[in-house]
Amino acid sequence: MFGIVRPCTHRLGERFKTEWMAHLCGLCLALRGDHGQFARIVTNYDGLLVSVLTEAQSGPDPRARRTAGPCPLRGMRTAAVAKGEGARLAAAVSLVLASAKVRDHVADRDGLLARAPIAAAARKVARGWDRAGARTGASLGFDTAVLVDAVDRQGGIEVLAGIGTSVLVVTEPTETATAAAFAHTAVLAGRPGNTAPLAEAGRYFGRLAHLLDAVEDQRADAAAGAWNPLTATGTSLAEARRLCDDALRGIRLALREVEFADAGLAHRLLVHELRTSVDRAFGTTACGHTGDHAAVNSGGGFGPAPQGYDAPGAGSPYGGGNPYGAGNPYAPGAPYAPGGPGTPPPMGPGGPGGGGGGGLPPQRPRRGLLAGCAVAVGLFCTCQLCCTEHEGPWSRQKRDPWCDGCDGCDCCDSCGDGCCCCPCDGC
Repeated sequence: MFGIVRPCTHRLGERFKTEWMAHLCGLCLALRGDHGQFARIVTNYDGLLVSVLTEAQSGPDPRARRTAGPCPLRGMRTAAVAKGEGARLAAAVSLVLASAKVRDHVADRDGLLARAPIAAAARKVARGWDRAGARTGASLGFDTAVLVDAVDRQGGIEVLAGIGTSVLVVTEPTETATAAAFAHTAVLAGRPGNTAPLAEAGRYFGRLAHLLDAVEDQRADAAAGAWNPLTATGTSLAEARRLCDDALRGIRLALREVEFADAGLAHRLLVHELRTSVDRAFGTTACGHTGDHAAVNSGGGFGPAPQGYDAPGAGSPYGGGNPYGAGNPYAPGAPYAPGGPGTPPPMGPGGPGGGGGGGLPPQRPRRGLLAGCAVAVGLFCTCQLCCTEHEGPWSRQKRDPWCDGCDGCDCCDSCGDGCCCCPCDGC
């Protein structure tokens, strides 16, 4: 799974987490239903935004959900998942853009694709995805040729780009492709008045996606001698951050012009999560639920802040330190550590507030050896161990993803309409 919008389930809250998973699973199953099992490999976090925007405009509808069977990615649980035109459009867009990515890797002779037989097979897969995406798009009234054309122009633009060329010239094809996909969600939802502002939001989203990809890959590209838009055009990280912040502002303003039936999840992903995605790419944030707030000033869990970009703290009212003091009241030996002098007595029978039959709820029975092994293999093969909150294969206790790199604003966990105490102007 790939994409720049990778929300933390701790921050989404139960309502938005359920909705987000419904769209993610809906995209995956739409790919399988229309294009076969192998097509599910192109499931991605950004593609589901097309499904989210379609439903946000048309409004919640029980008929837009279906019950999916057990899946390792959901801990072998069933779930209500999104279905319908929004999920199918997301599948078509994901296929075409994934096809372009494969052709790009073939052209660059990356890894195993430097071998002629494997490159030939990859090109064949890419052509099949192009045709499949075009068929699905045509059935929804969407011409995927605009996506293919944007991808075809990208290579020529990169060849001509050099020092002094605006990096926005390089990002234009991506902006055009995402603008077309976002705009068509208004057509599917029956709200043609939303076409222009959604196209604008899509244009800025495409710019962000391209820039953040360039920022995250710049060091690796330099080490490998690969082409990078920032390096090729001489764009500094400070200028890239300015363009990203401008794109965030543009998306927020464009979304204000869109008539939504329920903007909650769309607002959370395209305003809050995009902001944290930018912070993550520039190494200026840390995961909020791990308690590692002090790591923000050195790039947090994402390594040091890139050279040329100042870490936060200089302009912060708290400076670079912890506004709540350096001590951890829950550290071993501290007043509120388990068993410490400040630890309150246990609740439940015998404790204050306890009553007959109180205490913790009964635990679910552990899985047996073979069943746990089967679930563990499924979790590993589907990347759930790395990417999502999951049940322990044997204990059935909730576990955080191994690679959880979320960032922490949980002011909107219970927000009903997506608006809260966030820094969005006029939210």
